Amino acid sequence: MNKMNMNYADAIIDGYNAIVGTVVAVLSYILGEHWILFVAFLLLNVADWITGWMKSRMAGKENSVKGWQGVLKKLGYWIMVMVAFGAGAVFIEIGKAIGVNLGITTLLGWFVLASLIINEIRSILENFVEAGYNVPAILTKGLQVADSIVNNDSEDA
Repeated sequence: MNKMNMNYADAIIDGYNAIVGTVVAVLSYILGEHWILFVAFLLLNVADWITGWMKSRMAGKENSVKGWQGVLKKLGYWIMVMVAFGAGAVFIEIGKAIGVNLGITTLLGWFVLASLIINEIRSILENFVEAGYNVPAILTKGLQVADSIVNNDSEDA
């Protein structure tokens, strides 16, 4: 490889690194240090929508109205996450005003996010099952355990 090609390759790599670094910095600024969890949730939203479409396509039941309802449902999930984290922030500020530490309310947003992530993964797996894929039982059983822990389900309740 000659020097000109090497400089061009280096410039592409440098440009890629600059773009990825900028995206990570912006996401960290907006979503905080745990931005990767929000990106994972977004990717799961997209995967659920795609697998739902795939399932419908394979069953010959494609429906654009149902597709848009799915998109709106995903938007609703994001609003729910914003409300949960926003409520935690509001309660913390109220606590500061009245001299009570309400920092624990931050957990509200994290529990909502965790619950919705589990829900998205479960929905993706259900789409695969309904499309005829053989989903390993360890995935479905593991999600049931995670869901019961996050949502604190018990047989006594």
